Amino acid sequence: MTEAPRRRRLGRGAVEVTELGFGAAGIAGLYAPVGEERARQAVDAAWEAGVRYFDTAPHYGLGLSERRLGAALRGRPRGEYTVSTKAGRLLVPHAGGGDDLADGFAVPATHRRVWDFSADGVRRSLEESLTRLGLDRVDVVYLHDPDDHGEQAFGEAYPALERLRAEGVVGAIGAGMNQAEMLTRFVRDTDVDVVLCAGRYTLLDHRALDALLPEAAARGVSVVAGGVFNSGLLADPRPGARYDYARAPGAVLERALRLQEVTERHGVPLRAAALRFPLGHPAVAGVLLGARSAAEVRDAVGLLRCPVPDALWAELRAVGLLPDHAPVP
Repeated sequence: MTEAPRRRRLGRGAVEVTELGFGAAGIAGLYAPVGEERARQAVDAAWEAGVRYFDTAPHYGLGLSERRLGAALRGRPRGEYTVSTKAGRLLVPHAGGGDDLADGFAVPATHRRVWDFSADGVRRSLEESLTRLGLDRVDVVYLHDPDDHGEQAFGEAYPALERLRAEGVVGAIGAGMNQAEMLTRFVRDTDVDVVLCAGRYTLLDHRALDALLPEAAARGVSVVAGGVFNSGLLADPRPGARYDYARAPGAVLERALRLQEVTERHGVPLRAAALRFPLGHPAVAGVLLGARSAAEVRDAVGLLRCPVPDALWAELRAVGLLPDHAPVP
């Protein structure tokens, strides 16, 4: 039997996550439809493999991710798993028809997303998430993509999260973004427990290494690394592959192919090295990996346990593909 992923604590609080977390955007039809049974089987496979951290958001499939995740976890011992969701987008009923593919999800456009980082918006978002999940509490709430809403996020949304934590409504609070700079500000200027950094601490993109990760380590804030395959490029580097949700530029694709050449020379799949790399930093509590099926979950668990020799990391440094100061597992 495969060894279960290890547990790590978020920040200085009591909330724990497994080092491999289940990202639930995929089961909500990210880029392509996913049926109910296939989604349920993906969550079941994660549970059977020992994964106990599940991340979702209202944004994912216009609430479908939360509904499916809640249904799949129903009946599981509540004290054994950690759920995180997000606030910042409220879902408003929409009768216009069509689909949600413009926002990346192959689901009917039954709602539209409205940005809201007000204190009332945060509480309302959480209440609606709990209803969709069928839970009486979530363990972690992240402010979701406040890039263009910094003033309201810091002035209204963050204090609301702080109050929710003080009231015991949630166990840990933070922010989740596809950038490192504003997350660094959250670490420096607030009392967050954790930040979710998507795509900015990977084998391909090391931007979080300069300021975010050192600040987090110094202040006792945990980092969860998402997007470790950079939208799939590090899972299968080929022409037409996605990088940061769009077609990979030529220079980025070339770098990914060079990474693959090195890892395969050491007998290691690029996916395994990409999944393992972020866990080498002491500030990183875990990695989130999106999965659409039970097979993808089982593959991820296998990759996590794939041995990566020190010589591989040394060669990546020697050829300039990995910074000398980047810690490795």
